[in-house]
Formats: sequence, structure tokens, C-alpha cells
Amino acid sequence: MRRKKICPQCGIPNLYVKNKEGAILPVYVFDDLSVHPKDEKLSLEGYNLETIYCLGCSWKGTVNGLKR
Repeated sequence: MRRKKICPQCGIPNLYVKNKEGAILPVYVFDDLSVHPKDEKLSLEGYNLETIYCLGCSWKGTVNGLKR
């Protein structure tokens, strides 16, 4: 079973990515550093996966900055 990475600031797994227009897509990041949409029917195409944002606080960073 894959484990979700969590925000290093507030400790929740609820994260998101943005596209060029500023639209957000809720995602999970797993221990293998793979990024997956929370809704598996949606696509990551067009979203910037270099910067990950936390839905619970002001943290933003890379997948390598997440904890577990």
C-alpha cells in the first residue's frame, strides 16, 4: 500500500497544483514522489508539478520538501 506524503508545516496530505491560468487541482503525493489527482478521473496535463501547494496552510514547495 502506498503512503501519502504530508505537508511539513501542518501535517495534512491535502495538496494541490496549479496550471498557467491559476486553476487548482487537488492532488496526493505518494512515498515514491509520484503526483496523482485526488479525483482519479482528472488529468494532470497542463498543471505545473514542480511546485506543490498545501490546502491547509501557506506552505508551498517541491515534492522533495514533503514529509512522511
